Amino acid sequence: MAAPNLVNLEAVSKGFGTRTLLDSVSLGIGRGERVGVVGRNGDGKSTLLRLLARREEADSGRITHNRDLRLGYLGQSDDLDPEQTVLHAVLGDVETYTWAADPRARSVMEHLLGGVDHQALIGTLSGGERRRASLARLLLTEVDLLILDEPTNHLDIEAVNWLADHVVDRAGALVVVTHDRWFLDAVCNETWEVQDGRVTSYDGGYAAYVLAKAERARSAQVTETKRQNLLKKELAWLRRGAPARSTKPKFRIEAANALIEDEPAPRDKLALSQLATARLGKDVFDVEDMSLSFGDRVMFDHVTFRLGPADRIGLLGPNGAGKTTFLKVMTGQLAPDRGVVKQGKTVRIANLSQTLEEIDGSATVLEHITAIRRTAALAGRGGELTSSQLLERFGFTGDKLTTRISDLSGGERRRLQLLRILLDEPNVLILDEPTNDLDVETLTVLEDFLDSWPGVVVTVTHDRYFLERVSDMVYTIMGDGRVRHLPRGVDQYLEELVTGIPRRTPSNALTPQPAVSNDLAPAGNSAVDDRPVVDAAAARAAKKELNRIERQLSRLTEAEAKLHDQLAVSASDYERLAELDAELRKLADERGELETAWFEAAERAE
Repeated sequence: MAAPNLVNLEAVSKGFGTRTLLDSVSLGIGRGERVGVVGRNGDGKSTLLRLLARREEADSGRITHNRDLRLGYLGQSDDLDPEQTVLHAVLGDVETYTWAADPRARSVMEHLLGGVDHQALIGTLSGGERRRASLARLLLTEVDLLILDEPTNHLDIEAVNWLADHVVDRAGALVVVTHDRWFLDAVCNETWEVQDGRVTSYDGGYAAYVLAKAERARSAQVTETKRQNLLKKELAWLRRGAPARSTKPKFRIEAANALIEDEPAPRDKLALSQLATARLGKDVFDVEDMSLSFGDRVMFDHVTFRLGPADRIGLLGPNGAGKTTFLKVMTGQLAPDRGVVKQGKTVRIANLSQTLEEIDGSATVLEHITAIRRTAALAGRGGELTSSQLLERFGFTGDKLTTRISDLSGGERRRLQLLRILLDEPNVLILDEPTNDLDVETLTVLEDFLDSWPGVVVTVTHDRYFLERVSDMVYTIMGDGRVRHLPRGVDQYLEELVTGIPRRTPSNALTPQPAVSNDLAPAGNSAVDDRPVVDAAAARAAKKELNRIERQLSRLTEAEAKLHDQLAVSASDYERLAELDAELRKLADERGELETAWFEAAERAE
């Protein structure tokens, strides 16, 4: 006989005002299950978790917990005492030597609160630090069911990777709401989608959910096509004969009406329009021998870095290592102590920042966009859209057009912010934590939008899935004065955090310098690590590395072909020949590094 569920929901309904979030939902959580909950912002994910944890009462239906169930719940706000120290709030009255001797407790404290003063008062911490303290306290308790609402917020890639390993190793069940799709894939063996008042269950993590949902959509499309064809036949039959005759069998009319009424209700579709983009020349950003210090701290030491047209890079590094500072230097907002920073004449930068403080919250969505621009040109198609048509393309339909900005959800405000910056026709997008407040569906649409966007993309994010999806190359800033290229991306970054960053040679070696071509792969001394990979990566991750490296090699081949063409044209210009020959040698070095990385990834994929 199967063991009873830890929690059961039977025909549970819950609404707010006139909106029903959950409609007669029945589901259960068994021992050992790890469930990821996905859905649009505002569709009821957090409400579902509060009902499961009995932090909220259902309007109707029944919620039952197994006898003696030990349940741990992490909501979106904390209940920590601001007058307590961090150590006491997390561990209570446990003596230091007691928790320090417990490997699990040490691991939790190190990875979640390693940079926080344990004797500081909770009231003096930032919102992110308080959030991590709440998560640490919960993870140090023994529970049968762990319910987590956005646990990956305020965590960097290393901490998210650690948290995934930690919850998988724990005994007991898990229900988690998160927009971090890599985390969902690494942790969950079941996925619940909350949509239109229903909760649909899918086996497996995020990738399995996407495949299963696509198959269901294809099956539904086949069914709808059949219905439409049958409807056309019925309507054609009803139209035959003299209009005044009413001798058509009643059952045929009823059948046609039933087909019409069976049409599924439309759901708002989000499709980010490709707005016009200013032309981008061959020069974007050139940083030559740049150094910058703040007091005694050396932020950057003789850094050379180039960013060319159509380059898409991701920046990784611990908080405070200098990622934002580097972006400010590169874009001219901060002057270096030495070196040269050049920006192309045609560059138009747009920064998707983490805040929306510059927007007047009292204005409606339509008023705000109309004040900026009444019409906008579409890229590549000609024609224009009015402000209301444009907003509809970005998911603002019906009464959302007249909604005050202050009343929008976090995800809607981020979407509106993206539209605002695209109206300025930029050709360089700097995305600073762009995944904050965006649900999985909106993230997927944004990634699809960036696939065909013709400009340069620089992404700073702790969302591993998004980073690997939109970036062709990954660079790291570790606070050691360098900006280094990581051919194997996030996996190499995590390995170096564990094993130690390669030491800089005593000589005056520059940071890896990308080629002048449309590829940002590094030249000069390589960041490729020759040591064998200790931790055998999953075949799926290795295959993703192979695909990424192959794309870089393909671009490298194109760049080499262009240089060879230029060699032929410049046969009598000896100075130009020398320049082209030097660039070819750099590309050859880059190819060697990438091929080495490719072979390492191929071995792990076998």
